[in-house]
Amino acid sequence: MSREGVDHALRKLQDERERISASLDELDRHPGVRLLKGARLTGETCRRWEEVRSRLTTLWLLFDAYQRVLDEACELRARSARPDAARLTELSEMLAGFSVELPGGEIPLEHRTLLGPRERRITLDEAVAMMSDAYEFVAREVAAADTAWTALLQPLEQAEEGWRRAARLAHLLDGTRHPELDRVGRELSALGRIVRTDPLSLVHDGHPDTGRLDRVRAVLTALGDELAGVARMRDDYAELLAGVTATVEEVEDTERRAHEAYAAALVKIHSPNLPAPARDLGSALRDRLVALERLREAGRWVEMAGRFAELERAAEEALERARGDLRLSAGLIDRRGELRGRLEAYRAKAARLGLAEDEGLTKLHAEAREVLWTAPCDLRRATAILAEYQREIRTGESETGTRR
Repeated sequence: MSREGVDHALRKLQDERERISASLDELDRHPGVRLLKGARLTGETCRRWEEVRSRLTTLWLLFDAYQRVLDEACELRARSARPDAARLTELSEMLAGFSVELPGGEIPLEHRTLLGPRERRITLDEAVAMMSDAYEFVAREVAAADTAWTALLQPLEQAEEGWRRAARLAHLLDGTRHPELDRVGRELSALGRIVRTDPLSLVHDGHPDTGRLDRVRAVLTALGDELAGVARMRDDYAELLAGVTATVEEVEDTERRAHEAYAAALVKIHSPNLPAPARDLGSALRDRLVALERLREAGRWVEMAGRFAELERAAEEALERARGDLRLSAGLIDRRGELRGRLEAYRAKAARLGLAEDEGLTKLHAEAREVLWTAPCDLRRATAILAEYQREIRTGESETGTRR
């Protein structure tokens, strides 16, 4: 190189060194690097960090070797304002020749032969290329780990805080362990170890997979809502108990009325074909109320909340069944009353039409009345007679209208 060529190359290389140094310092201060250095890594992340650490060490060693050559070249150039040919040759060899000694046996493939390394030295440009490759690899792996931690740590910490809140509330409510909460806690602990020590194992197709965390958080949200509901039930227990007790009392009353209506239907209705009403619905609910009270006295509010909800559902179902039984039995008695009312209404209509003395209508009326006011009442026969009575009145009405 000429003197001007040497000076130009030195300026270019010094500027390049400053940029490389700044990039390496920035990489060393990167939060991802600090996390990886400080964490106890396992699995996939540990394996990849070992390779990153090896590349990072080589990168710094190679940079030191690169700097030494450049510093020596700068020092040699500074010894003379107008270097002679021998010094320019030496400088040219340093700046463009194989002047950088590879650290720790890191020999590129192109410098190897079947019998081993051909050279243990590379050029400054080759050193920069090797450092660039190593830097890109390290930066890529660090960024992957940092992205995984960024995506996973926050939801993990939120889930852990949610579990702690739920556990405190469960303890205040029950003083005992909550099986589902314990199960989720074990799953969360295992997941936490993975997130903190091996986040890259949760990366799929380049994206952190938060599926397991999302499911745990959803379960914890449901458990938190459930426990909050238990707390509200504890605070409002007297009012809630009064409500379910009133429902049980209504079940008992309806059940009693259903049995009375059933007994009446058996006496008053011919072949009623009724199923017997359910028995002891109310007493069974009373037993469950007593069991609830024992849980309340023991302070087992979490268990009690589930039992209370079951009792509420059972009481509503029992009430609906008792009402159905009552409707079936009372419906037959009501049907008899309806037919009696219709008979008298038709008789009044016949009188208005001047058909009160009609022999056929009088006979049908008497027959219908006999059936409807005789126990047990044959509702089918009464319905048929009443329909015939109605048809005869309509016929008489038509004839009367024609004569007019």
